[in-house]
Amino acid sequence: MPTETSTLTTQKTRNTKQLSSKLIRLLVYLSAVVTFGSLLFIILFILVRGVPYITPSLFEWNYTTDNVSLLPSLLTTLIVVGLSLLIATPIGVFTGFYLVEYADRGNKIVKAISMATDTLAAVPSIVYGLFGMLFFVTFLGFQYSVISGVLTAVIMVLPLIIRSTEEALLSVGMPLRQASFALGAGKLRTIFTVVLPVAMPGILSGVILASGRIVGETAALMYTLGTSTNLPTDLFSSGRTLALHMYVLSSEGLHVNEANATAVVLVVFVLVINALSTYLSKRLSKGGK
Repeated sequence: MPTETSTLTTQKTRNTKQLSSKLIRLLVYLSAVVTFGSLLFIILFILVRGVPYITPSLFEWNYTTDNVSLLPSLLTTLIVVGLSLLIATPIGVFTGFYLVEYADRGNKIVKAISMATDTLAAVPSIVYGLFGMLFFVTFLGFQYSVISGVLTAVIMVLPLIIRSTEEALLSVGMPLRQASFALGAGKLRTIFTVVLPVAMPGILSGVILASGRIVGETAALMYTLGTSTNLPTDLFSSGRTLALHMYVLSSEGLHVNEANATAVVLVVFVLVINALSTYLSKRLSKGGK
């Protein structure tokens, strides 16, 4: 009898675990279907609403009230994203390296930096926009300009790059570092020749997310970059990104169809950036080079 009771208990436990496993697997599949289904629906909705209104006039060099060209906004987006990443990426990556490879994790200052990074990553973009307007536009006198928008975007995406770099570096196993040290490599050489190639995909993932946030940003750039329809001639000229261009056209209510067409171009632009970043990530991490 005790043996039969034990067998029944074991069988019930096994059945319960199998049921739980099947339920969890079902939830995982359901979550994947909902996620990809929502993404596919959004993309198809944008394409259906916008593709019919993509005309050559949308890509004319000069913006007018007749053609509402998005080309100046597209070029401004490239400028803002490029300059922002050019400044934010080295600072964020090197900060992540310091926090993981050199700093004492138990130090109160390091803990304060980590807490500040997490807090800043959760701050709404409108707060960054108001800060940029008060500090860069008004206090420093940069006015509505590319430099004001770029510096605001840098502050906005730095926590994201720092945190992604930290996570990527922490995912690299200690045996790799120890093997490099055992072969006579120094700290700096180990970081750049052993740790960095392995962590590169994770670091670039953070950079991709940062670029996507800049591309889709409106509130922070509206109060710093401005909404000028002209292509900026220098760092102290105003302009508008694609997201701002689409927002302004939609809010005016006069060129909603052109706004939908701009949304299509914006989606394609983001997909191209992600594809290029993924390709670079694979090339840089291939073979540890």
